[in-house]
Amino acid sequence: MSTLTISDLHASVHPDRGAPIEILRGVNLTMQSGEVHALMGPNGSGKSTLSHALMGRSGYEVTAGSITIDGQELVGAPTYERAEAGLFVAMQYPVEVPGVPVEALLTTALRGRVDFATVGARISHEADSLEIADEFFARGVNVEFSGGEKKRMETLQLAVLEPKFAILDEIDSGLDVDALRDVSQCVEAMTSERNLGVLAITHYARLLKELRPDFIHVLVSGRVVASGGPELADTLEAIGYEGLIAELGIDVTDVAPTEVDPFADPLGF
Repeated sequence: MSTLTISDLHASVHPDRGAPIEILRGVNLTMQSGEVHALMGPNGSGKSTLSHALMGRSGYEVTAGSITIDGQELVGAPTYERAEAGLFVAMQYPVEVPGVPVEALLTTALRGRVDFATVGARISHEADSLEIADEFFARGVNVEFSGGEKKRMETLQLAVLEPKFAILDEIDSGLDVDALRDVSQCVEAMTSERNLGVLAITHYARLLKELRPDFIHVLVSGRVVASGGPELADTLEAIGYEGLIAELGIDVTDVAPTEVDPFADPLGF
């Protein structure tokens, strides 16, 4: 069993055109192996910023708080050390890596971790479960992939690398019904068979119906303001974020992060 603990996490973004903007304002969240947590919240609340801060992406600065896996502090550690500690992030907008074939990426990532003779069989097995054709392995990572193909490829990397915890930033974005089912079944199998802990960031209840989270958290203005079981998603469907904010008596007028269009600003929130 492993534990991911996020304690009083504060983080700011550093856009090129202005002063730092504080987005996360004291996030607290604890996850155990095998658990599925869903993180929901209105646009601009800090959901994607949390995923970037957890993985140590440049342009995002943790100004206070702690991120640990089994007691190992990750704040200040380079991204590769966070990955070695067992953290994986599937990005909302996967980047293209021209000139680096998918097969080379996966085999290099596994080097030194498993018997090299078994690498090919392992990759093929996971690819088959996600219905990824062999032709994709010779292509550059995400180069000329559709949105759904990119998300399948992110899920393949997750399955092959077998981290302790996976942060899925809108993994359902761009997926049709069949692809969403395949990706969700793959992730769900990893939680039950490999004890993977999952934090799924999403806007949509359709992912929750497929992935079936144990816990749901609502992020508003850079803080987790509500947590509960699957029934919390039903409440959000019924009254929306504005209704929940009003019901909880949260004043967001002086602390709401500035929203950024992710297509206009490469950082995004």
